[in-house]
Amino acid sequence: MPTYGPRSRGNLETCDPRLQALFNEVIKTFDNSIICGQRGEEEQMAAFNAIPQRSKARFGESPHNVEPLSKAVDAVPWPVDWEDIERMAYFAGFVMCTAKWMEIPIRWGNDWDGDTDLRDNKLNDRPHFELLNWR
Repeated sequence: MPTYGPRSRGNLETCDPRLQALFNEVIKTFDNSIICGQRGEEEQMAAFNAIPQRSKARFGESPHNVEPLSKAVDAVPWPVDWEDIERMAYFAGFVMCTAKWMEIPIRWGNDWDGDTDLRDNKLNDRPHFELLNWR
């Protein structure tokens, strides 16, 4: 059975308990890496100012910035291949199904409106999962 390494565990520990429970369940079946949980101001603004832009949100506008625990997590299937869009979608489907089973309301960053149509997005943030109504 896959397990999280120290970095992934540390990143996940900065997240809301519901996200921790969800991804601790996901890792039992689908190997993945937690690349980001809580983001401070410097890290958020670096993501916002990056070229290409890695976040459309300034500090304080992202669920990654909620204190004391992030309401968002960035996770990718392991081994990481940023070009394997199909595998990221497969992983996201598994995460979304597991969340539904666990009754944890989340949204995926490649289906912001939750209509399961991935072609109608203006921003594709495939690693991103966030709790609904996090504000």
